Amino acid sequence: MPITAKQKTARLQELIHRKDKVLAVVHPPSAALGRIMDKCGLEAGFVGTLGVVGTYVGLSDVGTATMTECVQIGGWIADSVSYPIILDGDTGHGGIMAVRRLIQQCIKAGIAGIRIDDQPIEGKRMTGTAGMEVVPIEQAIARYRAAVDAKNEMDPNFVIMSQCYAGNAAGGSFEKTIARLKAYQEEAGVDWVQLEYPHSIDEIKKARAAVKGPFSFMRGAIGRYMSLKEHLELGVTIAWYPTLAHEVTWQALWNFMHDFNKNEIHAYEAFRRANADNPVPDPLDVGPEGEGLARQRMLEEKYFMGEMLAKYGKSK
Repeated sequence: MPITAKQKTARLQELIHRKDKVLAVVHPPSAALGRIMDKCGLEAGFVGTLGVVGTYVGLSDVGTATMTECVQIGGWIADSVSYPIILDGDTGHGGIMAVRRLIQQCIKAGIAGIRIDDQPIEGKRMTGTAGMEVVPIEQAIARYRAAVDAKNEMDPNFVIMSQCYAGNAAGGSFEKTIARLKAYQEEAGVDWVQLEYPHSIDEIKKARAAVKGPFSFMRGAIGRYMSLKEHLELGVTIAWYPTLAHEVTWQALWNFMHDFNKNEIHAYEAFRRANADNPVPDPLDVGPEGEGLARQRMLEEKYFMGEMLAKYGKSK
């Protein structure tokens, strides 16, 4: 039986509160690639505005992707995989009414959670870039409270995650970041908080000690992704690895196309030989339980008669 949307939100709540094993969150760059990652055991995926939505629409993460585009792409991926999908909600795409609609549409689309940040919608920019600003803390709390109330009305297990940019923003500081992380969790009631730009391991330790619930951090100025073991040693049981899959697929295609331009079809033949003992499963072969070729054949035999079915005996 297919896993329902409510089962996925419940599963995501379970995963972010797990204490004995670190949850690795990775981008599924598309629905088909997300299915391959499903077969490899991925537990949760993040549909980021840059690495996933940007892959579909060709836009950078500067606030130009619309709510409808993000929800539709996130919903396609969520409908294709068994693990829960978290959507990048950017600034919420508007005021509190827009935030409410965003949460409602995500839940209807089968998405299990959302990350909303505390940047202003007018100056929304890519994580880790210069010129960052944050809205006043009261405005951010209102944004998150609107999201929490909207999800509680439809599915209390839907996960609301807040991303705090104050540490690297104009006029910001680590102390302001800590105050915001605590307020987002304690006053707004979000399920999970994330430190956007740690400048040191010590900042991660202090932030982890300041908030009691689910917590994660981006690589920030540390400059590398920390291992699952390092996360666990810091008391952090969620590892934020969004870029891994899309960086790997982009690089692999870049390398192959350069080889193809040089060696033509021989590049593809060499690729097939090199992977003869390691075939990738067809992510579009969904089997008899999915809406694919097997289901098409079964339904045609159910609905069609005589001459309409003769094609199966006259073709390969």
